[in-house]
Amino acid sequence: FAGYISQVLKNHTDHACDGEYVSLRCPHRTTISIQSSFYGRIVPSHQMCPSRYPHSYATLIKEDVACSVGTSLQKMLDECQDRRSCQFLVNSRLFGADPCPGTSKYLIVWYKCRPNEYKSKVACEDDKLRLSCKKSMVIAIYSAIFGRTQGGSLECPYQNLGMPMIECQSATALQLMIKHCHGKRSCSIYASTYEFGDPCYPGIRKHLNVIYTC
Repeated sequence: FAGYISQVLKNHTDHACDGEYVSLRCPHRTTISIQSSFYGRIVPSHQMCPSRYPHSYATLIKEDVACSVGTSLQKMLDECQDRRSCQFLVNSRLFGADPCPGTSKYLIVWYKCRPNEYKSKVACEDDKLRLSCKKSMVIAIYSAIFGRTQGGSLECPYQNLGMPMIECQSATALQLMIKHCHGKRSCSIYASTYEFGDPCYPGIRKHLNVIYTC
């Protein structure tokens, strides 16, 4: 169980140079959730992914170290999102128009492994949030947000009409929920600033949103 949970909560990073395969893989009963992606070059080739081009050609064409392709995230979502594993060959043709021909590039992708079956629960500020699992099963926390997200929560309507619509979230919500509920059959916690601190301006109504699996 502990090994499974550490894999689920961990942020994975993988990278591949042009001409190499990138391979993402998640444990049983989880799927890939792409967090971010970069394709291009922002460090010189002597630091990462040496140039594939002949040395004589590389000296004629100055290497571009401010090159990034805007389609890399969408491509990774298309290829890998919600799959258990994915693998493909990295090259510039995959990503559409090449903004820096003659510069050898690389792909870096950040992802998590999301449980196939998970539940979501919301508690408005100062209400109690209760989580529970069936007999012989225990709680595994996947994510937790305490604060206010853009657009707010349908369950906790935004009351402060005179205040700007801002996003503010506690940096410690996930650690607190893991400490409080992880590995237990049931748990309860108040969605309060006493428990989570106040990441927002005074007067902004907050909510706690937890995603978990049993």
